[in-house]
Amino acid sequence: MTLSDTAWTQLISGAHTSGRKAALAITGGGTGAVGELLRVPGGSQLLIEAQVPYSEQALENFLGFAPAQASSADTAIAMAHKARSRAAGMVAEGANLVGLGATAALVSDRPRRGEHRFHIACARAEGVIHCTAVLAKGRRDRAEEEALVARAIVLWLAKACGVDAPSPRSLLGPDEQFAEMDIATADT
Repeated sequence: MTLSDTAWTQLISGAHTSGRKAALAITGGGTGAVGELLRVPGGSQLLIEAQVPYSEQALENFLGFAPAQASSADTAIAMAHKARSRAAGMVAEGANLVGLGATAALVSDRPRRGEHRFHIACARAEGVIHCTAVLAKGRRDRAEEEALVARAIVLWLAKACGVDAPSPRSLLGPDEQFAEMDIATADT
C-alpha cells in the first residue's frame, strides 16, 4: 500500500500535533525518517532529538553496553528506552514521551550472510510496541531498502503517537516476513 503525497503529509502532520514528544535513535538504516518528519511543517511540536549511533562503538556508548547483536528486536527496544530516558531530561515533567529505536541490516558494499531486516520499537508510558521485518534479499538496492525502512519508521512512530496509520507490513511483499508486538508497561 502506498499513501498519496497528501495522505503522507497528513499522517506526519497528525504525529506532529498528537501531543507527544519524541526522541529517535536509528542505526543501520532508515535515517531518512528524520528528513521525512522535518520536511512537513510543525516538526518541532513532536521531535526533541534524533541520534544516529551508527558505528559499533557509538551504539555501545549510546546504550551504555555492547548489545549481543546490533540489528535485533532487543537492541531496538533498548534504544527506544534510552531515547525516551534522554528525552525525559529535555522536556517538562509529565510530557507524553515516545522513545523510538530502530536497527536495520540492509544491502551493504560486501555480501551479507544474514537476512536483510529491520526492527523498530517505541517506548511509551503505556509500554513498548515493536515490529520486525525480514526483507527479500536481492529485491531492492540499498537506496530502496533505506527508503522502505525510513517509511516504516515514520508509520511506526505515527502509530505510537495515536495516529491511524497503516502498518509497516503494507510496505512489504506478500512473501516477506513481518511481526509486531505490544508489551504493556507491567510486562516490560
